[in-house]
Amino acid sequence: MKLSHLFVALAAAGLSSGAFAAKFNLKLAHAVNTTDGQHAAAMKLAELVKARTNGDVEITIFPAGQLGNDAAMINGMRGGTIDIVSNGASNHNGIVANTAAMELPFVFRSAQHAYNVLDGAVGQGVLDEMATHGIKGLAYWENGWRAFTNNKRPIRTPDDVKGLKIRSTPNPYHIQAFKLLGMNPAPMPIAELYTALETGTFDAQEHPINVTWSSKFYEVQKHLTVSNHIYSPLIVAMNKAKFDSLPANYQKIMVDSAREAAKFQRDLNAQNAGKVIADLKKSGMQVVETVDMAPFQKIVSEAIAKTFAEKNGPALLKAIEAVK
Repeated sequence: MKLSHLFVALAAAGLSSGAFAAKFNLKLAHAVNTTDGQHAAAMKLAELVKARTNGDVEITIFPAGQLGNDAAMINGMRGGTIDIVSNGASNHNGIVANTAAMELPFVFRSAQHAYNVLDGAVGQGVLDEMATHGIKGLAYWENGWRAFTNNKRPIRTPDDVKGLKIRSTPNPYHIQAFKLLGMNPAPMPIAELYTALETGTFDAQEHPINVTWSSKFYEVQKHLTVSNHIYSPLIVAMNKAKFDSLPANYQKIMVDSAREAAKFQRDLNAQNAGKVIADLKKSGMQVVETVDMAPFQKIVSEAIAKTFAEKNGPALLKAIEAVK
């Protein structure tokens, strides 16, 4: 075979040097297991970006805290050792204070209200605030509506939560809310939470039901109340210098694909919610599916809004409230 023909054959077989190599290889990290909808969203993002850039941008996913806990991942993303992270909004509060508003207790009236805020001008404005910190906010994915679990008793009224030692997010308004309810909250990375519940360091935790399932907290918690006291969005964020290094059309593809992955994940979570509840019951959890949350809201909402407004001004909360 002539040498020129050999090179043609090798190229056709994809064996020539760099034949189908991506021009941009990106690392995406998140903290939950691969059975969670967040991982499905990450996979959808990688699939869409690869297809829409004809393989020029390839995203490798590192799930389940492989690259560190949420704080370490965000630091890695800002430092450039990780390109993209997906974390609960609370993990960004120390960088952009207004991210806390997107996860205040009872701030959203419904799932649709949350989506309209997050996907609209109000949510985009908060993502844009991240730019001065070297971060490109791409989209909001979904952690979901948070629900109480504990090992002591069913939760139906505010009296039922008094005295419970509960793992909290680092969001200071979550900690304030739980203290107002008479609980004893403290933050802890999710990677350490299973053992803390198993050993009794905490009596209770509150995550969306999909995380309670994927993290197997049902193995170390007896009671679940579908309280939906907080809607918890995820922020998908990228190292801004890396984002800016992409061609303009690829930048648009990244943002559009991240938002499309959000819609995909929200639909997936909604479809699976009933099955997750059924599976948690089968696992042995005692589930309170319907509870009047008005007494809880009465205790915490006004005080939380006042604290947030004193620190950050009232404009953002008013803007959230005004969204239909």
